[in-house]
Amino acid sequence: MEEKSSAMHLHGITLLELLRRPEISYKDLKRFSGMPAYLPEVEEQIEIQVRYQGYIEKQEAQVRQFNQLEKKLLPQDVNYEELKGLSLEAREKLNRLKPHSLGQASRITGVTPADINVLLLFLEHRKGLKGGEPE
Repeated sequence: MEEKSSAMHLHGITLLELLRRPEISYKDLKRFSGMPAYLPEVEEQIEIQVRYQGYIEKQEAQVRQFNQLEKKLLPQDVNYEELKGLSLEAREKLNRLKPHSLGQASRITGVTPADINVLLLFLEHRKGLKGGEPE
């Protein structure tokens, strides 16, 4: 614990910041800071939540973005050959498969994030032409 305790002498570091370090466990903090004792499974979950918080937040943001793409409906009468900016492969596959939403389109092999951005711009432009009606 000698090498671990040196980290605890740093000023301005919170216990959460210490717990994010792989060499520090909840048990270590409990011993030196008076943190409450929980069941070992609970302490392990606390460590996991603190250490992986950034990754968890990124995943949650991706889920929110995915859900937003699912809500953006694509008109079924679109001729994707006419949309400038789409890759040739995306045009062919979108015309053949006719996805119902941007979420579906994003899961088609060969449709790139750049193609999805083109479709988003197309939807915004079309919405503006229709006077702001919802898609």
